[in-house]
Amino acid sequence: MNSPRMPWWRRWFGRRSERHAEQFLRKKGFRILTRNWSCPLGELDLIARQGNVLVFVEVRSTSHETAESAIESVNPSKQRQLSRLALAFMKQYRLFDVTARFDVVVLAWPAEAKQPVIQHFENAFESTISRSMMG
Repeated sequence: MNSPRMPWWRRWFGRRSERHAEQFLRKKGFRILTRNWSCPLGELDLIARQGNVLVFVEVRSTSHETAESAIESVNPSKQRQLSRLALAFMKQYRLFDVTARFDVVVLAWPAEAKQPVIQHFENAFESTISRSMMG
């Protein structure tokens, strides 16, 4: 998301969407642990806790009326990347016995809308990383 090649308005749009997603999740009782965690493999948008569960949240946004294209962009390739990033995070903080899941929050910002339409997909996909890779 911080690529120098990315136009400033896309970075701004993404950051604005991440702030709204964070507020949305807080209202649902999530505790946000960190935002925009990065390592050489890439970046995780939000990492949160919901009860005893560690939640890796991918935030997607669109200027369209519906969120269909945004959710479809979390394709198998993106899921593999997010799984590798989550594993790197869990290894770094030695979170080997923690239950974790992947959520996707999609924000649709139709023209003239002051607030986005937010959809939260809990447990949106399974990790592509096996438990044996944790050790």
